[in-house]
This record gives sequence, structure tokens and C-alpha cells, in this order.
Amino acid sequence: MVAAIRAQVASMKGSMAGIEARPMFDHIMEQTPEAAGVTYQDGVVGGVPGIWFRPKSARPGNVILYCHGGAYIMGSVRAYRNFVGQIAARTVTAVFSVDYRLAPEHPFPAAVDDAQAAYRGLVEQGAQRIIVAGDSAGGGLALVLLSLAQVNSAAGNGLAPSAGIILSPWTDLAVTGQSVHNRADEELFLTRDVLEAARKFYIGIRDPTDPLVSPLYGKLKGLPPIQLHVGTSEILLDDSIRYAERARAQGVDATAHVWEGMPHVFPASVGTFDAADEALSIMAAFVHDKLRAQ
Repeated sequence: MVAAIRAQVASMKGSMAGIEARPMFDHIMEQTPEAAGVTYQDGVVGGVPGIWFRPKSARPGNVILYCHGGAYIMGSVRAYRNFVGQIAARTVTAVFSVDYRLAPEHPFPAAVDDAQAAYRGLVEQGAQRIIVAGDSAGGGLALVLLSLAQVNSAAGNGLAPSAGIILSPWTDLAVTGQSVHNRADEELFLTRDVLEAARKFYIGIRDPTDPLVSPLYGKLKGLPPIQLHVGTSEILLDDSIRYAERARAQGVDATAHVWEGMPHVFPASVGTFDAADEALSIMAAFVHDKLRAQ
């Protein structure tokens, strides 16, 4: 199945390097089937727009804050509507998907500011337990937010995050992982050039190892439990593995589920890959476990 998809999308590989690729990216993400039993509602949290996903029987006070992918220059909460709906349905937890501002119109730190504002807004609205989640660039943004929220909480300012669920994150905008080279042929869409072009739009000449840009280089001690999912057929494989290793070395309960032969953000391919359903089930069990513990 992966080989068949690779053949179908071969002409698009490396083409999503600018804002002109936004419609194509959104079209790809919209292919995830819609989840049953979830209500969808536009909302504003902390001054930031987004979409609320509310499954039946969701426990009050529990929220997942989701940051979508798209290399900081593409993606939208509407394109991710079906995928985030699947997460809400499987975890039986309300989700707020934040429509953070995109570069180049709104470069760094706009995305970080919006994610922080949404997190604070959830607390102000009464959230008692927040799990931060995201994929690709949104996964990196989610990890940055986890660190900021944890530091603020330790200083007595706000609620500590309960956990993180991160899918194929872009944790190293310096692009130093070996998988950028040794997984290049297996990768379906991304290339080093695409990543570097997006980085330029997002941070310009700023240091890509700034922890607010690349969470791989941050201080991770004290973070809540983190579950990562990544495929072996993607150039960002090392971004997940290295982050999990650094987090564990600093005492964090971090687990990287590495899925053989799976492409970038494969859990969005519900109904196509058995692994997508399995990964969502593992995420759901993680959410239930961490929320029960609190």
C-alpha cells in the first residue's frame, strides 16, 4: 500500500515548499474519513480562533489542545477537521484545534504566541487537565508549548500540562538528523530543500537551535509524560528518536513508537493503514491512563 501511494504522489514530492502549496496540502489532509459521534463547533479561545471537537460522554474538565502540521506555512483547522475528529472520538475527550497564524505572513513567534494564548484561554475557561498534541511542525510547536506551560506552572503561573501526544514532529529546524539523508528515498513528500525553505519563511535568519524554535535543544527536565509516533519511512524519523532519547536522559517519561514502513503522520490515514488505527488506539489508551492518574 505504501509503495502504491509513493508511486501516485511521486510527482508532488518536494513541491510543497511555499504558500502556493496550501490548497494541495489541505486537499491531502481532508482525505481522512470523518469520525462518528463528534460535534464540531467554531470557537475562540484566548483570542485565538479554532474548532471545538466534542465527542459524546467526554468528561468535563479534560481537553486536548491540538496544533496542526504544515511546516509553519501551510495547514488549517478545517483541513484537519476529520483527523482531529478521529482523535476526539477515539480518546472520548474534547479537543480544541488551534488555528495559529502562519508564516510568511506571520513569522515566528506568532505560532508560539497563539499556542500559548490558547492554552491560557483553556485554563481560564475551566480546563482542569490539558493534554497538548500535534503533528509535524505542529508537533514541534506542541513540544515548545509543553515546555513553556511546564515552566510557567513551576513558577506558579498557570496549570501544568498533563501529557503530550506528538506525531512525526519537526523538532530540529537545523535539520541535522541523519534520517534526512538515509530516509530520503523512502519519504513520500518532504525533502531537505522543502524543510529549509519553510524554515526560512518561519524564522528568517534566526538561530534554528533556539529552543523556542527547535524543542530538541531545550531543557526537558520536568516535562509530563510524552508519547511520540513516527514511521521509519520519513526523513523526520531522527527528530522523534533523538527527542525521546534526550527527554528520557533528563528524567522524562517519553516513549517513541516507531512504525516500520510507515510514512509521515501516518495516523491520519485511517482506513488505509491498519497501523493508523493501532496508533490511534495506543494514543487513546495513553490519554485515558494519564487523565485517570490525575
